[in-house]
Amino acid sequence: MRTRQQDIAFTLLRIIAAFLMMQHGAQKLFGALGGMGPAHGGVPLVSLMGLAGVIETFVALLVLVGLFTRPAALLLSGEMAVAYFKAHAPHGFWPLLNHGDLPVLFCFVWLLVATIGGGPFSLDALLFRRRRIPAREARAS
Repeated sequence: MRTRQQDIAFTLLRIIAAFLMMQHGAQKLFGALGGMGPAHGGVPLVSLMGLAGVIETFVALLVLVGLFTRPAALLLSGEMAVAYFKAHAPHGFWPLLNHGDLPVLFCFVWLLVATIGGGPFSLDALLFRRRRIPAREARAS
């Protein structure tokens, strides 16, 4: 059983990581924060980078608010794995040297979030609360 402090720390990790991911998406889609594409604008929407921008912006927003958190975080984790192996790994083995340390870290943060879910401070918890039966009552029936 997790403590309240653990729930708060996990919620902060989920929200801050999602906010950081959304910045990468905004950079790709809208050319924000220095941009990425031609002349540092946005990348073409119909491209692998455009798809990554959509996932990083809008799927990360779902994780930030904690809605459909498990599937959204799993999608983000997979996207980061693809980003690492497609864009970084071809430039060398070590993530620090191939500049892939951030995608690796994000990949495993999202994998953690996908396994834990949104936690008690999420829209998932608010909208999809199930009536929980204490273990003693379940065994008695």
